Amino acid sequence: MGVRENLSHVIEQVTKAAKKAGRDPGSVKLVAVTKNVSVDIMREALAAGINAFGENRVQELVVKHPQLPVDVEWHLIGHLQTNKVKYIVDKVRLIHSLDSWRLAREISRRAQEQGLTVEVLVQVNISGEQTKYGLPPAEVRNFIAGVAELPGICVRGLMTIAPLVPDPEEVRPVFRELYQMVGWLKQELPGIPLDFLSMGMSNDFTVAVEEGANIIRVGSAIFGPRQNPRRDNHGEKTGG
Repeated sequence: MGVRENLSHVIEQVTKAAKKAGRDPGSVKLVAVTKNVSVDIMREALAAGINAFGENRVQELVVKHPQLPVDVEWHLIGHLQTNKVKYIVDKVRLIHSLDSWRLAREISRRAQEQGLTVEVLVQVNISGEQTKYGLPPAEVRNFIAGVAELPGICVRGLMTIAPLVPDPEEVRPVFRELYQMVGWLKQELPGIPLDFLSMGMSNDFTVAVEEGANIIRVGSAIFGPRQNPRRDNHGEKTGG
């Protein structure tokens, strides 16, 4: 199947999962993961109705950005190094992978230089896997409270990457814990707009939607498997 057919199938699955959970399917934002996807294929996705693209690598985002319409919504979903923040602060709608105080300060500094407020999600390592980035759950509350004091940066929610397992039901507790965490944090930190919960990829997004995700990051289910899939800094096989 092509991109349009794959996208239709993904939307059908999202709709079914949302309705099963008693949620409005329209409340779930689909971010198409476009690592190693050509600009031509991305244009196909745009024509099919996708308006948000998620890149794992800064270099790839910077190359593609000027080749697509200005109203495209860009998300940086992969691990972000501090020395690359300057290249993307004026290009992205949302950074999903804030995971250190050093990175927060650099985003703040670069945002102030350009007169911007950059919206971010705090990446939480719910599963505790050593191969994944993200803060331990016990550190999240104080971290967010500290970041909220920095100018030019606004925490909008949480992100996590579940373990890649054959049965997506196995990761349901991971998604449930993040949903419960963001609910608790809203009570603890009422002045911070923690509206977004980014969780779920191609292999497990239906479970994530059932457990409260309102941003899902889907690549291979839309664009097909990539050549030579491998683990990357997003903690997934290439493509999502």
